[in-house]
Amino acid sequence: MTTAFITGITGMVGSHLADFLLDNTDWDLVGLLRWRSPLDNINHLLDRVNRRDRLFLVYGDLRDTLSIDKAMCQYQPDYVFHLAAQSFPKTSFDSPLDTLETNIQGTTRVLEAVRQHCPQAVVHVCASSEVFGRVPKERLPIEEDCTFHPASPYAISKVGTDLVGRFYAEAYSLTVMTTRMFTHTGPRRGDVFAESSFAKQIALAEAGFAEPVIRVGNLKSLRTIADVRDAVRAYYMLVTVNPQPGAYFNIGGQYSVEMTTVLDHLIGLSPLKDQLKVKVDPDRLRPIDADLQVPNTEKFRRHTGWRTEIPFDQTMADLLNYWRNRVSSEGNRFLIR
Repeated sequence: MTTAFITGITGMVGSHLADFLLDNTDWDLVGLLRWRSPLDNINHLLDRVNRRDRLFLVYGDLRDTLSIDKAMCQYQPDYVFHLAAQSFPKTSFDSPLDTLETNIQGTTRVLEAVRQHCPQAVVHVCASSEVFGRVPKERLPIEEDCTFHPASPYAISKVGTDLVGRFYAEAYSLTVMTTRMFTHTGPRRGDVFAESSFAKQIALAEAGFAEPVIRVGNLKSLRTIADVRDAVRAYYMLVTVNPQPGAYFNIGGQYSVEMTTVLDHLIGLSPLKDQLKVKVDPDRLRPIDADLQVPNTEKFRRHTGWRTEIPFDQTMADLLNYWRNRVSSEGNRFLIR
């Protein structure tokens, strides 16, 4: 039986990847999570876990070498999707050392465990488009070999993640591939990310739990938006369509837009659209911002045949409805972040 190992299965991407693989393969899945990880994103899968129906959970922590080594030794997977990370750029300014240790040393621990216990595995290491950081306009769209210019401790950590992945492919002949996924969103997106915070604040205002004021950061940031469900399909194709050791790819959507347009679109979906006000919150501004995030994805599309399928309008509607459903079921038990 083929086994896939997903670090960070309780995150937005990890949970959607589990959904996709359960629906589209016959693989067994092993999800790595910390003992204190919230299970909200995989609540709908817990019955399968309890019945041991192709889905298994194992506790571990990227900062704990023994836990990673033990998990990889126990399951010896055929595929590894390394998605777990301290993934919040703004948080990384407050916790830079935790971010660097979790993301760089954590990736090293995962790949060293692969090298020791399942060197035949096909491995996806998830870096980030944030590695490119502050890109001059003349370098748009961003190609894979664009110079790294990270603009946050998170981005620096993902430069390390990217390079560690490529090093293990070259030094130890492992089938490791790295990706720089550009902005991807949809249901289950964390509220520390701009568009999800907008949707959450709208949902709270609609339910009467917050004032009709949307607090925002830099709305001039230019992003190319993809749907998370397209993203996880891309990750599946990465490891199954002619995987190439050491390859690295930009992956992202086709719809580029300033964040102000994203906000306007979400507001336009609300019955409160004529009442909602927008207020810039200084606490939401980064010291430095990677504000031109537009990828050239031709290399990956040519290699795999992947294309985006879910339009921006659907992604935004699904994101807003996700927060409406959460607010409806959980009430006002939310911080506005």
